[in-house]
Amino acid sequence: MDAPILLLPQPDLYLQTPAGNRIPAHATILASASPVLQNVIKSSNRIVKIHGVPDAAVTAFVAFLYSARCTEEDMDKYAMHLLALSHVYMVKQLKQRCIKGLGDRVGTENVVDVLQLARLCDAPDLYLKCARHLTNRFKAVKETEGWRFLQNNDPCLELEILCFMEEHEKRKRKARKRREDGMLYTELSEAMVCLEHICTEGCTEVWPYDVEVRREREPCSKFGTCQGLQNLIRHFATCERVKGRCLRCKRMWQLFRLHSSICLRHDACKVPLCSQIRLKMEQEKKKGDGRWEVLVRKVASAKAMSSLALPKRKRVEEIRRELP
Repeated sequence: MDAPILLLPQPDLYLQTPAGNRIPAHATILASASPVLQNVIKSSNRIVKIHGVPDAAVTAFVAFLYSARCTEEDMDKYAMHLLALSHVYMVKQLKQRCIKGLGDRVGTENVVDVLQLARLCDAPDLYLKCARHLTNRFKAVKETEGWRFLQNNDPCLELEILCFMEEHEKRKRKARKRREDGMLYTELSEAMVCLEHICTEGCTEVWPYDVEVRREREPCSKFGTCQGLQNLIRHFATCERVKGRCLRCKRMWQLFRLHSSICLRHDACKVPLCSQIRLKMEQEKKKGDGRWEVLVRKVASAKAMSSLALPKRKRVEEIRRELP
């Protein structure tokens, strides 16, 4: 079936382009699409002048007002002009389309121009995307004509961009520090679990006095830190240096202290010095080191999260063993 043909009355006004060409249009359609054009039409003599954009961009703008569609070809050629027109005449649907289209077309050569336009047209999402693109490719962008023009004509925006880049770099450093700290807390929580494993079940080289020694044991596969921790425990037990001067003994002592700080069953705990360290800390009743308290909380949290994920990991391992 043929598509129905919409019959429109005769045009009752004209849109005049910067070159002086007149595009016939219908006041009711323009007024329904743009509240700004609605007010302009009321006060005009049926000729609405549009300035500052190419004639072809005005034609594409009018076509969108009638059809609510914009071709990719028009977007490639006139996206920036259409964004300016949609902002000035408050055509929200076209503005959203232009923001998306320009966001997909941002490159090294045009990022400065698009960023300036996004700032003028109140398009924060597009501005942010351009600022990130500029930050990530600043070495190439600063060689463009757009950046040199910005330096010479808009120092305030240049300063704004440089401040954004500095803040972006600070956020990256903070995120990197959080990731590194998270890895440290996870490793320490695993060391705490591994310490309990060694002192409760025993392992290849270190075991509690009430566990039968089995020399034929294979290397421990439960924890990646198990062998290193066993070596540290053996050194701690046999070191003949003056107390406080051996770095390896200091490290082992800190692990014992950390375990005692997060242990919830001191009376039944088999980890050496657990109850004694806890009792000494309670007797001193001194205000603790803030950094140490933060470390204890973070490691305890990481250990709790690891214990919650443990049943799932065990189930995955069982499934893998069952597979042929």
